[in-house]
Amino acid sequence: MTTRTTFTLDDSLADQARRLGVNISAAAREGVAAAVRAALADADRAAYQAKPERVDEFWGEAEAWGDE
Repeated sequence: MTTRTTFTLDDSLADQARRLGVNISAAAREGVAAAVRAALADADRAAYQAKPERVDEFWGEAEAWGDE
């Protein structure tokens, strides 16, 4: 499924893209996908910083059971 959307692009940039054969729709999709990946990474980093992982003694002992 896809969603149709509209955005504003500077005239000179649009003209350059057309002259160079840049597919504006594909470039916009790639740009939005990259921005979403960056936003997800930032959110993940912020969540980890807000509540970092801590050593859990239970798992240390559970691993020791496997070594016996």
